[in-house]
Amino acid sequence: MSAVTKPVVRIVNLHKSFGALEVLQGVDLEVQRGEVVVILGPSGSGKSTMLRCVNHLEVPTSGEVWLEDVQINAKGANVNKVREHIGMVFQSFNLFPHLTAKGNVMLAQRKVLGRSPEEALRIADEQLAKVGLSDRADHYPSQLSGGQQQRVAIARALAMDPIVMLFDEVTSALDPELVRDVLEVMKELARGGMTMLVVTHEMGFARDVGTRAVFMDGGVIVEQGTPDQVFDHPQNERTKDFLGHIS
Repeated sequence: MSAVTKPVVRIVNLHKSFGALEVLQGVDLEVQRGEVVVILGPSGSGKSTMLRCVNHLEVPTSGEVWLEDVQINAKGANVNKVREHIGMVFQSFNLFPHLTAKGNVMLAQRKVLGRSPEEALRIADEQLAKVGLSDRADHYPSQLSGGQQQRVAIARALAMDPIVMLFDEVTSALDPELVRDVLEVMKELARGGMTMLVVTHEMGFARDVGTRAVFMDGGVIVEQGTPDQVFDHPQNERTKDFLGHIS
C-alpha cells in the first residue's frame, strides 16, 4: 500500500462474541482519509460493536483493527496512546455535571495531552465556537438542552485533535427539534475534511453527507457503495427490505 492510499482505519476479518452470541462474524472495512462512512442497519446488526472495537472499548475476539500503521488490538499495543487520535461521541453525552461546558472540553486536554491551562482554554473556546456554543461556555450540563450537551461532547472530542471521529447514534436520544443542530455540526466537520465513521438512523444525513454507505445485518457487511448506489439501487434483498421499511 502506498502512503497516498493507506487507510486511516482498517478492519480485517473482525469477530466479536459475547458468550455464545457472535455479534460480529467477519467484518472487513477500510476507511480512507477524509471519507465519511455512514453505517446503517437494523438494531442488533453489530454496527455499534464494530465502532467500539475500533476504539478498543470492546476487545475483538479475533481479527485486526488498524489505525494507520498501528494494530490497535495487537499484544502490547499502547491502546491509550492510540485512543488519543480517535474521537468518539456516544448516544449519551457523558459530560461531567460539576464542570461547565468549557471545563468539560478542557479536562481531557489537561489530563491526557498534558496541555497547559492556557492552551486548553484557548482550544476549548475555539471548539465551542465551532459547534456554536460560545455563549454557553460557562453553563453547566444541567443548564443545557440535550442537543447543546451533545455539541459540547463533540467539541470535547475535537479538542483532542483526532485523526478520525466515531459517532454512535449521537442523535437518537434527542428530541426531533434538537437533532438538526447536531447534524449541522457534523456536516461542517465533513465539509472540513474530517475522517468520520457514523452509525446513524438519520437517512437524510447519510445520503447527503456520506461519501460511502455501509449496510450491516447479522454481524456482517451485506452491502456498501456510494449513498446513491445503496439507497437508490440496492443489490441485496436484505438492504432492499431494510430501506423499504424506513422510506
